[in-house]
Amino acid sequence: MTDSGTALPLTAADREFRDELRNWLAENLTGEFVGQSHRGGPDDDDNWELRRAWERKLGEGNWLGLSWPVEYGGRGATMSQEILFALEYANAGAPPRAAFHGETLMAPTALHYGTPEQKQRLLLPMSRGEVVWCQGYSEPGAGSDLAAISTRARLDGDEWVINGQKIWTTFAHHADWIFAIVRTEPGSTRHSGLSYMLIPLDQPGVRVVPIRTMLGDSGFNEVYFDNARTTTDNVLAPIGEGWKAAMTTLGHERATSVLNYQFSFRREMESLRRVAARRGAGRDPIIRDRIVDSIIGLEIMGYNNQRTLDNALRAGEFGPEASIGKYYWSTWHKQFTELAMDILDTDGWLGSEWGSGPDEEAETLRRAFVRARAESIYAGTSEIQKNIIGERVLGLPREPRVTKEAVR
Repeated sequence: MTDSGTALPLTAADREFRDELRNWLAENLTGEFVGQSHRGGPDDDDNWELRRAWERKLGEGNWLGLSWPVEYGGRGATMSQEILFALEYANAGAPPRAAFHGETLMAPTALHYGTPEQKQRLLLPMSRGEVVWCQGYSEPGAGSDLAAISTRARLDGDEWVINGQKIWTTFAHHADWIFAIVRTEPGSTRHSGLSYMLIPLDQPGVRVVPIRTMLGDSGFNEVYFDNARTTTDNVLAPIGEGWKAAMTTLGHERATSVLNYQFSFRREMESLRRVAARRGAGRDPIIRDRIVDSIIGLEIMGYNNQRTLDNALRAGEFGPEASIGKYYWSTWHKQFTELAMDILDTDGWLGSEWGSGPDEEAETLRRAFVRARAESIYAGTSEIQKNIIGERVLGLPREPRVTKEAVR
């Protein structure tokens, strides 16, 4: 049996899980939580306190860390049940998640590399929605070239002392902890000598500086470490093998976007069609053709996502083909939001502060346009995704690496 609206084969346990979730959402997605699905996102902290309250409610219902073992606060759910949760959650119009960096990025790495004590200590608070994590990867000199990391840590007794800087750190100003890649072996270069470290942010030696964007918000931050400290039991994977752990996190980051973005784009598409109808844009044959092309592209995205999910269900994990989805949706969304701006015309460039304009749907599309400019950069640039697709999916020869010595 398959679920309506998807090609997922459902077992009796899956249907029981789905029905329990639907009933819980019907009972709990009420009051102030209703109608908030468009407020905030992966790098937008709009409506933050309400989203945090909703996160705690999810924890009370045991809907966080679904696939984690029961002893770590999860349900031991199957991958098909995780996919069902994403589908039902989106269809219900629930608020955007606030603490997803910990649950969807750090937690899988902890489950893979952590000791039983670390798993118990790290995952249980997350399963209750009590802790917010942020990701400390990018640096001023290490973005797409992540192996160029220069933030360093030296051992001092049973603590690591960290110095350096991270940038574009989403929600660091709200977070309790940061999971960061730091260089722990003096003299090491590139992928060697890196470690995956968990660092508390509420301590002397840590300074978080919000980065104000052109939309007026500050979802991104700079994080400075000046002799900040963390204990030796806050390292995942063996010392010096942090690159492998980092790739585990990045694989989940690209894979978890498969469904979430697709559903948000469908909502934006519905808004665009309503805005176009109100403004009479459909009378322009070129605009009509572009809207149709966008709809077709969104359907292609859905079919590709289904293929990715089918492969993951068979393999038990997401593979490198998740990069196809990331490359596709970030490219499609740029083109879609450019269409939205053409339909909005001058109103698109003269938007108001959030929620104060006469047409909130138009304002949402304007903000989406601005955010879409960066989507082909974060979570791995399009160039990086093409390399992964070519080398690891298609089996093409590796891209020639030009060294500084060869340039000289």
